[in-house]
Amino acid sequence: MLLEEFNSADRADAAIAVKPALDIARWIDEIVDGRPYTSVDALADAALSVAAPLSEAELDGALAHHPRIGAKVDGTSAEAAHSRREQPSVDEVTAAALVEGNRAYEERFDRVFLVRAAGRSAQEILALLHERLGNTDEQELAVVDRQLREIAALRLTAAIETEGASA
Repeated sequence: MLLEEFNSADRADAAIAVKPALDIARWIDEIVDGRPYTSVDALADAALSVAAPLSEAELDGALAHHPRIGAKVDGTSAEAAHSRREQPSVDEVTAAALVEGNRAYEERFDRVFLVRAAGRSAQEILALLHERLGNTDEQELAVVDRQLREIAALRLTAAIETEGASA
């Protein structure tokens, strides 16, 4: 969908267009209600700031759709396709370290580790995972909120740019 089409779409179609980026009703509503956007960058900026802060329940609901970082992602869902594109390839040693890090993170915070993987190497991700294990629960909620928003902004921008570029 082109930005102009998104801006002029009826509310239901606009919501359907943004839902794959982040399936949190309040975030979707605020993105849709913020139309019209003057540019894809303005839409991405909104994705980073609307519905702030996300509640712990909203974060946990959104994380339910995210695979473990470094895990092989199967399936045909939009979430699975996004994850396959975004996650870097991982060697066996790093994969084993990510498995152990994911386990430690899940024991510590009782949720899956989430990080914007796009543009980061597996080693960078592993270092961030270890760093974040030292966060308090409150600090980590803020980091997860930011990471989820960054992922949503990238996905939303990619969808608009990809479809807009082919027109």
